[in-house]
Amino acid sequence: MQNSLQVAQVIISALPYIQKFRNKIFVVKYGGSAQIDDTLKNDFVRDIALLQLVGCKVVVVHGGGKKINSYLDRLHIKSEFVDGLRVTDKEAMEIVEMVLSGNINKEITALLNKNGARAIGVSGKDANLLKAKILNSGKYGFVGEIERVNTYVLNGLLENGLIPVVAPVATDDEANSYNINADLCASKIASALKAERVIFLTDTRGILDKDGNLISKLNEAHITALKEDGTINGGMIPKVDAALECVKNGVANAHILDGRLPHSLLLELFTDDGIGTMIKG
Repeated sequence: MQNSLQVAQVIISALPYIQKFRNKIFVVKYGGSAQIDDTLKNDFVRDIALLQLVGCKVVVVHGGGKKINSYLDRLHIKSEFVDGLRVTDKEAMEIVEMVLSGNINKEITALLNKNGARAIGVSGKDANLLKAKILNSGKYGFVGEIERVNTYVLNGLLENGLIPVVAPVATDDEANSYNINADLCASKIASALKAERVIFLTDTRGILDKDGNLISKLNEAHITALKEDGTINGGMIPKVDAALECVKNGVANAHILDGRLPHSLLLELFTDDGIGTMIKG
């Protein structure tokens, strides 16, 4: 009986958040271990299905770095990271697109549908969803910077009760394909949709200070200081930049969460304390 009462209390405590977030748009960047571990993968799709069930409008943007690495290694194609971004030549771009748009995207979509959600997988090239230009004069190869998001397409899918699952591959007016960093892709989509929240799932507890303690809330000034002293570095830089861009462009809050923790998404959104780092404007 005691356990049943505790369960009931948890459900009741989530009610204000469910009411607050109904019909709001959430953009979730899905990557890291949560995308590889089968148990975490199933937890994630159930969380997304629940969000849709309680009335949230969800867009999922996925990465695929570990699986891309696996395929590139298998095919003996060299790949390196600079400034937290994968340098992508033409040969690597073909593999990136194959893995993101053809493999991972359809797996996530199928799992969501299996668990009661209504999801549809799309690439940024579909219906000109994501238009891009080459980033930093080609410093990173075929890595792009999103210039336009076709919100008409995304809003149409959301209004029809679908969860768009977006592979971060974009095109330009010449039909060139570009690899888009999934964090920055989620940021651009969230900003264009004026989403209520953007959530980045990663393989750390959030943003940590030099002593390894979680920083629960950050703003731009604090982020700048942490970059300058090296606390924020490497692959965390594009995540933080993406989160900061969102809140400067109309998104209420951005969250960086530990995707290795079961149901981290629900714990962050539907509990008073949360579990990750929240970035505010």
